[in-house]
Amino acid sequence: MIAEKLHKILKEKNISSLLTNVLIAFFGLLSFMLLTRQLTKEMFGDWVLYVTLATFIDLLRFGLTRTSVVRLLSGAKKEDYNVLLGSSFKINLKLLLGIAVLFWGLSGIFFYFNISMNNGYRLFLIWYPLLALSNLSWNNACALFQAEQNFNRMLWVRFSNIGLFVIFLALNAWLLHWGILEILWVHLGVNFVSSIWCISKKWDGLLYLRSATKETQKELINFGKYSMGTLIGSSLLKSADTFIIGLSPILGSAGIAMYAIPLKLTDLLGIPLRSFTMTAYPKMSKLNLEGNLSAVRKTFYTYSGAITILFAPVALGAFILAEELVLFLGGAVYKDALQELTLIFRIFTLYSLLLPIDRFTGVLLDSINRPKLNLHKVILMATANIVVDFIAVFVFQSLVWVAIGTVLFTVIGIVLGLFYVKREIQVESKHIYTESIIFFKKLNTYFN
Repeated sequence: MIAEKLHKILKEKNISSLLTNVLIAFFGLLSFMLLTRQLTKEMFGDWVLYVTLATFIDLLRFGLTRTSVVRLLSGAKKEDYNVLLGSSFKINLKLLLGIAVLFWGLSGIFFYFNISMNNGYRLFLIWYPLLALSNLSWNNACALFQAEQNFNRMLWVRFSNIGLFVIFLALNAWLLHWGILEILWVHLGVNFVSSIWCISKKWDGLLYLRSATKETQKELINFGKYSMGTLIGSSLLKSADTFIIGLSPILGSAGIAMYAIPLKLTDLLGIPLRSFTMTAYPKMSKLNLEGNLSAVRKTFYTYSGAITILFAPVALGAFILAEELVLFLGGAVYKDALQELTLIFRIFTLYSLLLPIDRFTGVLLDSINRPKLNLHKVILMATANIVVDFIAVFVFQSLVWVAIGTVLFTVIGIVLGLFYVKREIQVESKHIYTESIIFFKKLNTYFN
């Protein structure tokens, strides 16, 4: 009986997505902790800046196609998959070539004129084009996995790079003692491993390039230009902090390293949210394409309210144990900044409670084919965040004020997001928590 219930739970799409993200986040946490203990504070700050910039540009590249591919695949026939995947791959291949020319050109100019910059920026300009090539196929394949709700496959593909990277970092700490450049090379290599696997299984679209059509590429870009802008804006909401801290001659790489610790802990709190948005988006898109707007509204109410309720005890526990969590993640080298980092993380726990409603208003707008409105919302939030960041870094020279800006822009996002969804699809915010209570009652009945 217990085995049957466990099997039933594990088959549920939301749980499968959550487990995938939890396992990936666990290995991400291990790699973070290993790196904080292998690199100096300044070198770790350089690494964080490099990875943050890379993640930001990845969102630009795949944001142009992934959201639209997932949306179209969710309601497509199997024979249309090759066209969609091939068209998506062709678009991303063109972007990769443009990025390589631009970044290596800029790197050459900076070198020729001997322009000084933070080492994290230098690493990014030189090595990102190779990283973009190494992660192209597995990232493109993730659109197929999400549309099919095949999170087990997504887990194994992601594990093939992050798992290998953690094994290397453990070996490096114990035996090799390599520096940041060698770590970066291995990071490129493990991404290539995942991409080669996806190519061999025909999941990524490389072998369907001949099936790509100009019409499909145009359709993907027309929708994707808004979702790409939204994803870039969403990334800026978090990564702009790191970019702007990196520009400061006072805070610099050491400030990035310090800020990365409470930020990483906050990312862990957001794992359930990322998991459920991955299942909610194709579900709401399909309901919208079928014309079932009442079910779209109900799905929005349930997801945004239920996850906020689930976040509450986790956020409270994190708030209470903030000091211990910061020290556990960063290690003894960050003990001198423990009080400041603890305060920042406690501010972030409030931010985590605001995230679900903000995020799902965006998911809803995309699923009902209103990506332009979601883009407007995110642009306003990102602008507010960047303005506050510059004031915090260059006027107050304070990481705490950077964190306060995060709460401020999220409140702006919630207000604007609810205004848009109420106008477009007659969503009533009062139903968010009532529908969530009904959902929890049904869930209890389902598993009993």
